[in-house]
Amino acid sequence: MQSSGPQPRVVVGVDGSPSSYAALRWAVRYARLVGAVVETVHAWDTPSDTGWTGPAIDPAFDLEQARERFAEELGNVFADGQRPAGLREHLVEGDPSEVLVRASQGAEVLVVGSRGRGAFRRAMLGSVSQRCAQHAACPVVVVRQDHDTAH
Repeated sequence: MQSSGPQPRVVVGVDGSPSSYAALRWAVRYARLVGAVVETVHAWDTPSDTGWTGPAIDPAFDLEQARERFAEELGNVFADGQRPAGLREHLVEGDPSEVLVRASQGAEVLVVGSRGRGAFRRAMLGSVSQRCAQHAACPVVVVRQDHDTAH
């Protein structure tokens, strides 16, 4: 029996970190259980357009790099080349925590990795996962990096 409402959404942030890959795998498994679609979100931010050396980048080039990086990240998670049916991919310019909090509107759950690619490796939570846990409009699942099964 199908409901007449919209299909539930599982939103997951992907930033290239091992914990974001684990978060994506978790989100796919969860979505299968609840009959939801998975929306992957990769946020990218253009560095300041001026710095001490003048204009820094070409925004079109930066967008292309972000697209390539996002495709590579999804390829790393789905190494067999088989992405789940209905996987939605969103590449959004902006601060990652703000982008994910906005994407959480109306979602069943927001899934993030425990730590991204930032420099503070000793922290239990990364700044993005912490802000999402505090401000998301839906429940948040924070997934730790997959560990080698030998450990």
